[in-house]
Amino acid sequence: MSAISRRGFVIATLIMLAATLAYPQDGRYGNARSLVARVQNDLRRAERFTPPNGKEKERYFNAQHHLSQFDRELERGRFDKDKLDEAIDDVKNVVENNTLSPRDRDVLAGDLRDLRELRRTRGASY
Repeated sequence: MSAISRRGFVIATLIMLAATLAYPQDGRYGNARSLVARVQNDLRRAERFTPPNGKEKERYFNAQHHLSQFDRELERGRFDKDKLDEAIDDVKNVVENNTLSPRDRDVLAGDLRDLRELRRTRGASY
């Protein structure tokens, strides 16, 4: 993927995040969307710790991409378990295979637990 495409994706993600934070999240999945935004922020922070190589960048991109797709479905009032499963697998790949600070690894491992709980409850407890 070219640098321009990645840059466009990052800009689009930041715009979506800003829109998510700017408007109240009173809908059925508002808290689940907050969790997704938190995980995306944690991924961005972890990515800044060590400039990732090609494969590490791809893992970050995949996690962000699938979280964004899942969030779009939540915004439409649809809980897409398959997209959430893909996002969980991608975050797990980042935790297991990328160079991370101990703090970032712990934070992302906690995010994984929260995402799995979200999947288990289908958003009911969020």
